Amino acid sequence: MDYVHLGRTGLRVSRLCLGTMNFGPVTTPEDSYAIMDRAHAEGINYFDSANVYGWGENRGWTERIVGEWFAQGGGRRERTVLATKLYGDMGDWPNEGKLSALNIRRACDASLSRLQTDYIDVYQMHHVDRATPWDEIWEAMEVLRQQGKILYVGSSNFAGWHIAQGQEAARRRGTPGLVSEQSIYNLVERTVELEVLPAAQAYGLGVIPWSPLHGGLLGGILRKIEDGATGRSTSGRSADALEKHRPAVEAWEAFCADRGENPGDVALAWLLHQPAVTAPIVGPRNIDQLEGGLRALGITLDEAALARIDEIFPGPGGTAPEAYAW
Repeated sequence: MDYVHLGRTGLRVSRLCLGTMNFGPVTTPEDSYAIMDRAHAEGINYFDSANVYGWGENRGWTERIVGEWFAQGGGRRERTVLATKLYGDMGDWPNEGKLSALNIRRACDASLSRLQTDYIDVYQMHHVDRATPWDEIWEAMEVLRQQGKILYVGSSNFAGWHIAQGQEAARRRGTPGLVSEQSIYNLVERTVELEVLPAAQAYGLGVIPWSPLHGGLLGGILRKIEDGATGRSTSGRSADALEKHRPAVEAWEAFCADRGENPGDVALAWLLHQPAVTAPIVGPRNIDQLEGGLRALGITLDEAALARIDEIFPGPGGTAPEAYAW
């Protein structure tokens, strides 16, 4: 396993990030423990969660599963760079969501309890809160850092100008600000190349792509449909997207077949070849899916291969403003 620094920090993380969103709603606690153990065995030290995972009445379930795994000991917590998120509503009363100082304090303490740990390595804002002043957000995060409850702060689903806004506010306060940004980024959804990735690179943020296979669309969906497979990757968002992108998906699967590679592995490998990317999030439902993500680490794409992929799934044309202006 290769390790890189998370943005401009001295923190070293694996080139793959283990996403835990399926733990609980899809994957049993026992299978979740096995996946996390296997991830450690393969050198993955970077785990991502969120307080809302488990969803609906089960919000917090996923963090509890991770906490139960930590409680098994054996250096599990010590060997994990733990990232989790806050923003989504955890109840029906006011102030049980978003990024007020009150919710930041309460949400952090609740996550620490569920995760059975006394600190979070990377505490991430799951979305931008336009109604809360940046000074309030940063003061609350500074208090958590002073208390030793969090080490770094990250963002997720921010626009490029939100990153700039947040970083400039942090700079005025003399604090580090953001160290990472989680964005949807894959061959189908490349909008972040316009402004989010340039902003992250300019401010020294690590980029953590989520949905690297676009809900399964890039993981060999046509072959799975042909084989009669059913499941998440052949329904929902991926099935809807297939109608829009079928010619590109057909070309994509043919390209991967010519290389003798699984489409999902190549899609992950493409992200790993992007200079702004620190570690894509893989969210396996089982051990086999985790092993598929690991195979991507061994795939090398030369300039010709990268050029062909750009032909199949053209991006926005580069960074802004050149992508849409002179």
